[in-house]
Amino acid sequence: MGKRFFIFAFALIAMLTECFASVVLIPMDAKQKNHLKAYGVAYEALQRQIDVDWMLNYRGGSFALQENEPTVRLCRLRGVTYEIISDIQYANIQSEIADPEINMDIVQLQKAPKIAVYSPKSKRPWDDAVTLVLTYAQIPYDVVYDQEVLDGKLPLYDWLHLHHEDFTGQHGKFWASYRTTAWYKEEVAFQENLAASLGYKKVSQLKLAVVKQIRNFVLGGGFMFAMCSATDSYDIALAADGVDICREMFDGDAMDFDAQKKLNYADCFAFENFTIETNPSAYRISDIDVSQERQRYVNEKNDVFVLFDFSAKWDWIPTMLTQNHTRIVKGFYGQTTAFRKSLLKTNVLVMGENKSFGEVRYIHGEYGKGTWSFLSGHDPEDYRHFVGDPKTDLDLFPNSPGYRLILNNILFPAAKKEKHKT
Repeated sequence: MGKRFFIFAFALIAMLTECFASVVLIPMDAKQKNHLKAYGVAYEALQRQIDVDWMLNYRGGSFALQENEPTVRLCRLRGVTYEIISDIQYANIQSEIADPEINMDIVQLQKAPKIAVYSPKSKRPWDDAVTLVLTYAQIPYDVVYDQEVLDGKLPLYDWLHLHHEDFTGQHGKFWASYRTTAWYKEEVAFQENLAASLGYKKVSQLKLAVVKQIRNFVLGGGFMFAMCSATDSYDIALAADGVDICREMFDGDAMDFDAQKKLNYADCFAFENFTIETNPSAYRISDIDVSQERQRYVNEKNDVFVLFDFSAKWDWIPTMLTQNHTRIVKGFYGQTTAFRKSLLKTNVLVMGENKSFGEVRYIHGEYGKGTWSFLSGHDPEDYRHFVGDPKTDLDLFPNSPGYRLILNNILFPAAKKEKHKT
C-alpha cells in the first residue's frame, strides 16, 4: 500500500509539475553550453512569431518564452542549455527583476529582424566575423553590395552589417605589403571594374555614393553595425566628400595637397579632428586607429577590454548591446584594432574600453531615427588574423564573449521601446 501510494504521489507531482511547467528559460550565464547558438534559437522563435523575453542582466542576459515543443527540440538539437520552469516560478523571477533596487529588466523581442550583410559576393562566410557567427548560429541573412545599395534595396532590411571594407577607396592600404600578390591585383581590378560598370571614374567615388546611401538607411531608422576597417573608413569617407585623399598608386592621380584642411567632420557618425594617413606604406588610414602605438605595450596576455555596466531600467539600449556572461573581453587585432578616445565625438557612447591603455573598442550612437554600433578588430577568437589564415572554428569557442557582442546587435532591432517593461 505504502509503495503504491508513493508511486501514485510521485506520478501526481510529476503531472502537476508538467502542467505548470510552461516557460522555456535559456540561461546565458556560465551554465550555458553554447551561448552563440542560443541566439539562433531565440531568432528562430521570433521567426515563428513567438515573443521572446530578453532578461537583461539576469543570468548573463537570459531568454524566456512560452514552452513549445519546437523550441525544446531545437535546443536539444543544437546543444543549447535550457530549463523548463512553471509560470509561478517565472512570475517570481519577473518580480525580482522589477525590483527598482536591482539592475535588471525585461525587454520583449517581437519580430525577427531582416538582416543584410554588405559584402562582395565572392567572400566566403568565414572571411568576416559577423557572417561566420551568423552561419554558426544559423541566423539567415542576405548579402548585398554596391549594386544593391545604389539600387535602393537597403530599406528592405532592418539591420545592416558592413563587411571589413575600405570605404576610402585605398584598398585597405595593403599596397605596401601585397601589391605584387595575385589576390591584391585581383581585388583592385574587381573594384575598379565594378566602379566603372556603375558609372564612376574612381573606386573612392563609388564607395562615397554607397556610404551616403547607408547613411540614409540609418537616418530613416535602420540599424548599422560595423567592425574593423569598415568603422573608421566609413567616417573618413564621409568627411572627405568631394576631397581626393587617395595617393596616385590607389586611384591613378595625386591626392589633394590640402585634403586634411578640407575634411568635414560634421558629416561623421563617431569621429572628429582626426588626421588622415597619407603615407602609402602605412597600414592605417588615419590616427583614429592606435594599432601601431599599442604594439609597444600590448601583448596577447594583457590585451583585454572591459564592458561598461549600464542601468538596465534606464539605459536599456546599451544594456542590451553589452549583455554577456563576463565583463572582461579578450582583445583582438584588425585593420582597425582600437579607437583613439580623444577623437570620439562627445555624443558617442563608449560601451567597452581598456582604460589602462586609453583604448576604446566598442561604441554606439544615434543618427536620425536609426542607430549604429562600431566594434574594433577583425575576429574575436583569432588574435592576429593574417591574409590567408584558416577560418575560425566556432565549435571551439561556443561561449565566446566577443562574438556575443555581435549577436547582441543582431537581436537589438527586435526590441520595441514601447514594449519595454519597467
